Amino acid sequence: MKREDIPPSRANLMSGEQYRESLRQYKPVVYVDGRLIESVADEPMLRPGVNALAFTYDYALDKALEPIALATQHSRNRVVSRMLHVNESSGDLLNKLEAVRVLCQETGCAQRYLAHDALNGIFQAVAHIDDARGTTEHRERFAAYLADVQDRDLSLGVAMTDAKGDRSKKPHQQANPDAYVHVVERNAKGIVISGTKAIVTGGPYMHEFLVMPSRNMGRNDADFAVCCAVPVDAKGVTIVSRAAGRPGEKLEYGDALFSRKYGQSTAVVMFDKVFVPWERVFYESEWELSNVLTYSYATHHRHSCIAARAGFGDLLIGAGALMCEANGLDPATKSNLREPLVELIKITEGFYACGVAASVYATQDPHSGSFMPEPVFSNIGKLLLANQIYDMHRLAHTVSGGLIVALPGPDEDHNPATAASLAEVLRANPDVPYDKRIEVARFIEDLTVSNQGGWYSVISLHGGGSPAAMKQEIWRNYPVGSKVELVERLLNRGVLHDETRAITKNRQPGRCCDTGCTTPGQPVMVPLPVNRKESV
Repeated sequence: MKREDIPPSRANLMSGEQYRESLRQYKPVVYVDGRLIESVADEPMLRPGVNALAFTYDYALDKALEPIALATQHSRNRVVSRMLHVNESSGDLLNKLEAVRVLCQETGCAQRYLAHDALNGIFQAVAHIDDARGTTEHRERFAAYLADVQDRDLSLGVAMTDAKGDRSKKPHQQANPDAYVHVVERNAKGIVISGTKAIVTGGPYMHEFLVMPSRNMGRNDADFAVCCAVPVDAKGVTIVSRAAGRPGEKLEYGDALFSRKYGQSTAVVMFDKVFVPWERVFYESEWELSNVLTYSYATHHRHSCIAARAGFGDLLIGAGALMCEANGLDPATKSNLREPLVELIKITEGFYACGVAASVYATQDPHSGSFMPEPVFSNIGKLLLANQIYDMHRLAHTVSGGLIVALPGPDEDHNPATAASLAEVLRANPDVPYDKRIEVARFIEDLTVSNQGGWYSVISLHGGGSPAAMKQEIWRNYPVGSKVELVERLLNRGVLHDETRAITKNRQPGRCCDTGCTTPGQPVMVPLPVNRKESV
């Protein structure tokens, strides 16, 4: 039997409850609000984040969602979670985009997709290093690690952003070297690292951290050019985290609001002489090629962020339409409501379309063979959502009216002195009960004007890098030179291309290849059942 005729094996995927139980096997040092956490899986202040990760596990077991939730890693002929898959085609990128959007329609931010972005970035980086050095060891170490995390279906936290210290200075120039994670010792068994990583998404409730450099390095920064994997409970690791969502609010009445059920922690992770065995060190001291990982990870992550905020936009669109209905108004006949809703739709689908284009125009990395989203579309999509997240909130507020902030607190719904009167005077559409109207109003309040809503705005703006970083990447990759030479040709200037001419440095011969737009691997887009949302 030919290899391609052998049915793929399947990784042992966890359920959400198995994920929770797996967390109980780890004993990380975690502080939240100055308090040492005894059990991450059972801590109320972290429960919304654990819930969000658990959902990513349960949805991957849904037969209706398998086409996007799972992927076949053909190098191993093994079906794995898409959150741990290295992309083999444009179709992989498109289906990852849809998978993240579906996840974030439920959870607001799925978080686990950062592991996908980091694994793809590291896969490219180690291939570049091996090809430059004429070795295979970096590929082999990472391939063994990738297979292990796929087979165990782990959640991986991305420890990339360093504390940085004085931003005007390079890593080796810092007064406190622990502002960046760096190697302090090397021996026959492995390396020892110290330093601090900030903004680690979901830090407390991950299984392992992928430690990666956050910037390009110079020769004097070689000790800071380190990429490795560290269990969350490794000796010397301390996690200082914020709570997830809004878990501290009272739950006496009714179902939990959105961010009581789902939320996201961000953590500062401190490494104090943490030992890492060589098999978990993907590279160290490779300062010359440190830019490969930072660039590839950023492009993959910005591509995923597009899908994440599209899922968030879907929530605002649905809630805004429900609020119009509850207010007794029909956007189809009220242009003052229809126009802001269409604007909200335009924004959401506009930046998502950039993600689709980045997938379709993806290119195969010549070293690793994996597929990379097209960087200009990836960065434009992320830049659009970063700047327009505030417009999305404003538009949701416009169609909803002032009830979302003027509404009395939920305890008044159960106050015998006020409940009956409120139910009468705050009802609008006679076909929509009072409790259903205020439920939607509080949902929008939760997503846009609460503590959590403000947090979503900031993370949308700066997550995956600042807008300035995206603008730099757009300019660096956009073929301005092709546009200049186009005009010069039309003007019959007869100017020859000059490699030293700054304005024409970036050129693009054309989007399409000789074979057209076919891609290897799975189909460009896998159709899902029409009723897929009912299956979630």
